[in-house]
Amino acid sequence: MTLKTVALVSAVYDLMIAIPTLLFPVALAHLFGAPTPSPILNAQLNGLFTLALAVGYVWAAQDIPARRGYLWVAGPFTKLLGAALFVLDHFTHGSPTAFLLFAVTDGSLGLMTLVLLLKR
Repeated sequence: MTLKTVALVSAVYDLMIAIPTLLFPVALAHLFGAPTPSPILNAQLNGLFTLALAVGYVWAAQDIPARRGYLWVAGPFTKLLGAALFVLDHFTHGSPTAFLLFAVTDGSLGLMTLVLLLKR
C-alpha cells in the first residue's frame, strides 16, 4: 500500500462521515445510539472539520512528497489522537459502544499512515 492510496481511502472515509454529519446530524446521532446533539451546530461543525480533512487528503494525494506534512497532521496526529479520545470517552463518559467503531477505523488509518510515513 502507498501513501497516496491511504490518503485517498482516508478522504473517502472522511467524506462518508462528513456528509451525513453536516446534512443529517440528528439522524446520524440516533443511528449510533447517541443523544440529539445540542446545539446541532456542534455536530455540523464536526462534519465541516471532517470535510476539511477529506479535502486535505485529496489535495495531499496529488503531490505526496511535497505534502507529507499534511499527512503527518491528518493521519498520525488527528486520526490516532481522535481514536484515543473515542476510547477514553467511552470508558470515562459512557459514550455509545458504536463510537468504538470510529476508534478502530480512525486508529487503523492513522497507524497505516504513520507506518508509511516512517518507511520513507
